Order: sequence, then structure tokens, then C-alpha cells
Amino acid sequence: MHIIRKVKISIICCCSLFYLLLPSIVVAQAFNYLPAEVSGHQKLPYTQFTLSYSEEHEQPDWVAYELTDDEVAMSQDRCNCFAKDDNVITGSATKADYSSTGFDRGHLCPAADNKMSELANRESFLLSNMSPQLPIFNRGIWAELESWVRDQAEIYSTIYIVTGPVFVNNLGTLGNNKVTIPGYFYKALLRFDGTKAKTIGFLLPQVGATGQIKDYIVTVNTLETLTGLDFYPELSSSVENRVESQYELKKWGF
Repeated sequence: MHIIRKVKISIICCCSLFYLLLPSIVVAQAFNYLPAEVSGHQKLPYTQFTLSYSEEHEQPDWVAYELTDDEVAMSQDRCNCFAKDDNVITGSATKADYSSTGFDRGHLCPAADNKMSELANRESFLLSNMSPQLPIFNRGIWAELESWVRDQAEIYSTIYIVTGPVFVNNLGTLGNNKVTIPGYFYKALLRFDGTKAKTIGFLLPQVGATGQIKDYIVTVNTLETLTGLDFYPELSSSVENRVESQYELKKWGF
């Protein structure tokens, strides 16, 4: 009798665990075209994005995600629930690091791109997905670029995005954890027209970024040289070398 009871309890526990995990299984994306991993950096997968965390700078060096037209059309309340990321084994930045500094906790993967579920939206507010950004930058030209990216997802159905800071001409550090204030930020985009890959990059200075987003277009190769990252290693070498060394403005609506 006792044996039967134990087995029954085990089955119930397993079933309960299954249903607890089920929402994550249902909503999680299959991430394609992730950047190459950085030695010594922790890679963290979340519902709608994956990031590589730099302990030295207390923020990601890259955040990568796939954005589709269906995801853009989804509706989800913005939680505004900023929190440290307990999954970072070395400890992430905290809200206290940003407090009274004059810098925004700037999303790298925007909350507006994480509307698949309440969980996904909450994950986008983890401090591991943030970089210090001046309000005029975060709420100005950076927000315009984020909106443009969503427009591209609506037009082309699926876009692969890599975004993050560039630690050149940095503006100091924040808080007890010494969160680096990046001098620049980047976005790299990949899409496919049939089987043909298309890429475009953006490199924006945190100070003095005025004008239009098209003024800050660069090749993906330029971004890779500046950051030391390899954005799309899953592309064949011949395709990667060709598409990352050029961009076609008309193909991106400019």
C-alpha cells in the first residue's frame, strides 16, 4: 500500500511539473541565426530573446531575437517591472545602480517586441537586458529605430536582430557594480527574400545622435569589426562574407 501511494504521489508531482513547464514550451521560440558565443560570457535564453552577458560591463554584449509580423501584432501590457537577473551566475546589475543617475535603463530587446506572453514581457525588464542610455537617446532616435525594426517585421514577415552596446568612447560607469555607460549602440538585421539573405547595420553614438536613422547605416562587417562579434555564423562563409559587406538601401525602404 505504501509503495502504491509513493508511486501515485510521484505521478501527480511529475504531472504538476509538466503543466508548470508547459507554458514555456508552448511560447518559446526556436532561435535561428544566433551570434557566436563569447568566451567566458554566460549565454542566457529567454522566451523571445537570447543574450550574452558581460560581467566586465554588467550588461549584454549582444541580445539576439527573431521578430515576426504575428508577434508585432500581439497585445500585452507593459509590466514596467525592472529587476535584477538572478540567472546571471556572477550577479547582474541592479536597480540601485541606475538610481538617481540621470540614465534610463535602456532595453536592448524592447518590451514592445516581447508580447508573446506576460512572462516574455517580464523577462524583457530584467537588468541583464538593459544598458545605460541617456533619456534623449533612449526615447528619441533609439526608439525610432526600434519602431522601424517592427515595421520591417510587418513588411517581411520575419527579421533576425542582434543588438547591443559598443564599448568605444565610453561615458563612465554607474553604481556599485560599475555598469559601463557605452559610447555607442548597434543593431544588425538579417532577413531573407526567398533564399537570398539581406543585411543592414546601424551604429549610433549615445551623445549627439541627431537627424534620421538612415544617417547611421553601416555594414554588418563594420559592426563586427568594432565589437569583435560574429553575428551570423550559421550563414555559409561565402554568403556571410558577401551580405555582411554591403547593404542595399532600396531593399530596406530607404
